[in-house]
Amino acid sequence: MNRDGESTGSTLPASPIQIAASTLDPFHKSTLEADHMTMFTTKRLGFVCAFALFFVTSESGLGGEDASPAIRFDTAVVEQTDVFVSGQDGYHTYRIPALVVSKKGTVLAFCEGRKTSSADHGDIDLLLRRSFDGGKSWQETQLVHEEAGAAQITIGNPCAIVDREGTIHLIFSRNNARAFHTRSVDDGATFSVPREITDAFRAFSFEWTRLASGPGHGIQTRSGRIIVPVWLNDRIGHNYRSAVIYSDDSGSTWAAGGMIKPTIRDCNECLAVERADGSLLLNLRNKSAKCRAVAFSSDGGITWTEPKLIEELVDPVCQASIVRFSSGDSGRKSRILFCNAASRSRDHMTVKLSYDGGDSWPIAKLVHPGPSAYSDLAIAKDKTILCLYERGSKHPYEKLTIARFSLEWLTNAREESPSPR
Repeated sequence: MNRDGESTGSTLPASPIQIAASTLDPFHKSTLEADHMTMFTTKRLGFVCAFALFFVTSESGLGGEDASPAIRFDTAVVEQTDVFVSGQDGYHTYRIPALVVSKKGTVLAFCEGRKTSSADHGDIDLLLRRSFDGGKSWQETQLVHEEAGAAQITIGNPCAIVDREGTIHLIFSRNNARAFHTRSVDDGATFSVPREITDAFRAFSFEWTRLASGPGHGIQTRSGRIIVPVWLNDRIGHNYRSAVIYSDDSGSTWAAGGMIKPTIRDCNECLAVERADGSLLLNLRNKSAKCRAVAFSSDGGITWTEPKLIEELVDPVCQASIVRFSSGDSGRKSRILFCNAASRSRDHMTVKLSYDGGDSWPIAKLVHPGPSAYSDLAIAKDKTILCLYERGSKHPYEKLTIARFSLEWLTNAREESPSPR
């Protein structure tokens, strides 16, 4: 069940070959056979499909009825490392990833540790694991915040931000009713005593009873403003609204920004990115259609345009992530990355690339073909792309895995990654 009380169960087809073959239309299937004729006979197509499950590439999206039509295979390897595995270390389920990279290059992977069940509400703690080698290996799990032992208190919806001074900010919610801010000045080794910032939400012109941050990551704009995407609603499963809160003084005080107009039904979990022209894009989960929605702000998140649906970004009504890869300054290419379960059900975790500020998404690659759900993106210090996401073989909530891959892999080596800077 997700946060709206909807069933999110998803199972794989009977065999890996069926998974790969089901994503190919007749034209692309014949193209696949031709591309590999010098190495494999047509009779071995099933073996090729099975071998290639994690090496899928697409210029315009995924195959299958519920996604974009084109798909091809290559032989590039995506490194996949399990960071949190449900059932281990005293937690029934790990969910709701948030991922950032510190100024020093430390990778911080936050999540909810759900003690006794996979339910969204219960005895839930806020956890962290850190990596000092770009996500290849991980330190022991750290307990960032919990309350009252085994009491049914939900600490969750982590939203992390790294500011230009190197401070790591973390916003989270308590029982979806109160919001808190904590920070680390030692690369995530320790965090300050959480400080309540619920008052920032009270300025929204909406009669809410529930709130949450992110989940995922927030941003700091060129002006220095810290932007945290949030959502509110008046009761479980009903009347959701997306918005942002912001801080202009490094997290000392927080204020309500703009709220998305309710012209698209139930916009909630969202993430922001700053575009090359300085405007903000807010990418939104919603219940109006099986695709993402977006809204834009030209005043630092104080006001937003009316949201519009983006049919190109197929979505199963789930959280997603968006992050800037390169700025477009000094003649460089402007690149924004997006990832989600790019299907009408929670599966096919996919990363897409935009060169025009999120107006179009011409590049897409499949990271995991099976069940998958929430995710978050970050860029390592060496420009490796990191995707922390929920995945499994029978359902999406078996583990939180980090995928590591390069821009060359994503673009089929048609451009080189920028040098680290």
